Amino acid sequence: MTEAPIIDVDNLTTAFGTHVVHKDLSLKIYPKEILALVGGSGSGKTTLLRQILGLDRPRAGIVRVFGRPVHDYVGAERVALTHRWGMLFQAGALFSALPVFDNIALPLREMRNLPEDLIREVVLMRLSWMGLTAQDAALMPSALSGGMVKRVALARALALDPELLFLDEPTAGLDPQRSDEFVELIRVLHRELGFTVVMVTHDLDTIAALATRVAVLAEKKVLVEGTLEKVMETKHPFFDAFFHGERAVRAFGATNSKDTDHGKS
Repeated sequence: MTEAPIIDVDNLTTAFGTHVVHKDLSLKIYPKEILALVGGSGSGKTTLLRQILGLDRPRAGIVRVFGRPVHDYVGAERVALTHRWGMLFQAGALFSALPVFDNIALPLREMRNLPEDLIREVVLMRLSWMGLTAQDAALMPSALSGGMVKRVALARALALDPELLFLDEPTAGLDPQRSDEFVELIRVLHRELGFTVVMVTHDLDTIAALATRVAVLAEKKVLVEGTLEKVMETKHPFFDAFFHGERAVRAFGATNSKDTDHGKS
C-alpha cells in the first residue's frame, strides 16, 4: 500500500519478567481496512492491543499511532488521542448502575464542553444506528439481551465518531443468528463511516465475513499477514489446525465467492 499506516508497530518486544510475549514483532495497519488479529491462546493478541493503546510499554521497539509514538501523547494530547478511537470490549463492559442513555453519553460528557441537548441528539442517533429506540435508552444493562448489550457497547464506542475502532471478540457469547446480525451491522457502519477496524477474534465466520486482511500471531511475532486467501496458503501447524479444520471448511467454504470489496471505499 502507498498510503501511510494509521498504526505502525516496529520491531516490538514485549516481556513480563523472563516471559517474552512478542519478539521483534512488526505490523502496519492502514486506513479504512478491517484487520483481524488471530492466533492461539497465549500468542499475545490482547497484549498487542494494549501496546497499541499505550497501556503498556514495550521492552523494545516502538508503536506509532497516527504517525507518532503512542507514548509521546501525554496530558491533553493523550486525552485527544483517546477521542480518536473507540473500544468494544468482549463482554460489553457497560456500567451496570447507569441506564443505556448514560452509558453511551459517558464519553461525550467526559469532554466537558458539550451541551446536554447535543449529547442527547448524538446518543439517540447512535442508538438509531444500532436499530435501537429512544425507549431503549431508559433500560438498565441488566434488562438487555446479549445482542442488545453488544449494540449499546458499540454505540458507546462510536459516540465520538472515532477514526479507529478496536473490537475484542465482537461476537463472543452471541448465538449464530445474533452473531450474523452483529457482523452485518459492523460491516454496514464500516462502509458508511469509513473507520479503521482492528479486531481480535477466533471466530472463523466473523473473519470470513469481515476481515479485509488477517495477521496471524505465532512464534512471538506476526508470522504472516495478508488476505485470507494468502494466509490460508501458509504451511504451518497452527494454520493447518485453525484454517483447514472442519469448522474452517464450513466458515471459509464460500470465501472465494464473498464480496471482497466490502472494506473499500
